Amino acid sequence: MSTPVSRTDFPALTLLHRGKVRDLYEIPGHDDKLLMVATDRISAFDVVMAEPVPGKGKILTSLSLFWFKLLGDIVPNHLITAEVDHYPEVCRQYRDVLAGRSMLVRRTRVLPIECIVRGYLSGSFWSAYQKDPNVCGFQLPSGMRESDKFPQPLFTPSTKAELGAHDENISLARMAEIIGPDLAAKVAEVSVRLYERAADYALGKGIIIADTKFELGMVGDELILIDEVLTPDSSRFWPLDEYQPGKGQPSFDKQFLRDYLSSLTWNKQPPAPPVPADILAKTRSRYEEALRRITG
Repeated sequence: MSTPVSRTDFPALTLLHRGKVRDLYEIPGHDDKLLMVATDRISAFDVVMAEPVPGKGKILTSLSLFWFKLLGDIVPNHLITAEVDHYPEVCRQYRDVLAGRSMLVRRTRVLPIECIVRGYLSGSFWSAYQKDPNVCGFQLPSGMRESDKFPQPLFTPSTKAELGAHDENISLARMAEIIGPDLAAKVAEVSVRLYERAADYALGKGIIIADTKFELGMVGDELILIDEVLTPDSSRFWPLDEYQPGKGQPSFDKQFLRDYLSSLTWNKQPPAPPVPADILAKTRSRYEEALRRITG
């Protein structure tokens, strides 16, 4: 197994942003492009763990590339190439790190909205539903169980929080105030179409996509799908053959890590508690299984 990449440092490039997982670089002489690198960092409850999951960034990149191709007719995406040989020359000196975990992408104006689509009642929505069946402006049917499927997918936007803070669920009306009603309507429509296409495909591969989060941006007046797409970092993946509504589900995503952390006495604020090697290895195996099933 290759050496884990916890963070990157490319002196010939300009670090634009270091997120929970991705490092984003500006490239000298290429103002319309960015270099996006998926590290092996992993976060839970919006806190980055000190220990990486070896190879995780390559798994996320492989999945994103697969989905970009499958969903490209619904909305354009920011991918230019993931072949290091086709990157600007100044980037190629970092080939050993970049190979398999990076993308050369179009620079976009990122929308300040997390585009979340939910097909099943789980996570924070389940917690909220138990208190009140009116969740984020959606009047849900009474009597639903944890992990039940919604009659139709729900688009539930949130704000983007700074690193270490929590995103905040907002109403469709509030999203329209932030980005304008026409764009808001298009974002909601595109997000649901992306989810429905991916969810139908994944079912044929034995995976339920319970929910997912998309990132969208603009190039001029064109709406663009950006960042990562339908990975275990941004989605809940459940095995179809083990699906039993009425409880939480086994998963091919970071829920395994969340469950471990929830068993500890920790206030879910930095710094994160140490994560044992076996928990990291089992998390990686779930990510690998998602990649294997979805991409074949």
